[in-house]
Amino acid sequence: MNQTISIVFFFAAILIFAGVLFTIIMLTKKGPLSLDVEKYRTRWMTIEQQLKRDEITSYPMCVMNADTLVDQALKDKGVSGTTMAERMKQMQQKWTNANSIWSAHKLRNQIAHEPDFRVDYDSARRALSAFKQALKDVGAI
Repeated sequence: MNQTISIVFFFAAILIFAGVLFTIIMLTKKGPLSLDVEKYRTRWMTIEQQLKRDEITSYPMCVMNADTLVDQALKDKGVSGTTMAERMKQMQQKWTNANSIWSAHKLRNQIAHEPDFRVDYDSARRALSAFKQALKDVGAI
């Protein structure tokens, strides 16, 4: 009889230990991080206001800034990857329109890496629209 009680207590102790361990793991588990929506919304509005049809220099600057903002949101959200492209791939299934976001990022790369590349107002506007949707998809705005 004493041996039976000991076995029952032993299994009860194991179950309690497993429950405590499970609770600790669940409480310390890193999930998707929440973003400061107001911060991102304010920064986004600044970028949108800087794009002016009569200021050609605003076109590439706004595309670059929008791309940077999306990348920062991905990092702050905890998306893994050493480059923005790697982080974007991690989000591939979550993008509302992956093609437009990739096109916007490619436009940014052309601006950054091709010295003679010129971006027009309509292309900049489309890129900003794609970046805005990306920020929505990530939960930043």
